Amino acid sequence: MAVTRRPGADHCGIAAAMSVIDGKWKVSLLWELDQRPRRFGELRRLVPGVSEKVLAAQLRELENDGIVHREVYDEVPPRVEYSLTPLGQDLNAALEPLGTWGSKHLLPDSA
Repeated sequence: MAVTRRPGADHCGIAAAMSVIDGKWKVSLLWELDQRPRRFGELRRLVPGVSEKVLAAQLRELENDGIVHREVYDEVPPRVEYSLTPLGQDLNAALEPLGTWGSKHLLPDSA
């Protein structure tokens, strides 16, 4: 599955990737979903500071880009779970070296 094309993201692979993770909470959501599938309320608790409206919008964008899968279960009350698609797992793997770099160069030493 391909990611939705965005203006300005055609000239550079990094720009294309950044257009997918552009959003204050998307990287945190990707990290949480890498652990295991999560429900909406669980994500809201795990990502402090995100509003319900923004969380819903960013999950929808990630779903439209093929990064996140939304599973609706036919139950009462309704249950919805979000998980990473294989494309989302690839994206997280690509972000891992960036996280390592950030930990090495930007976080204060714990020693």
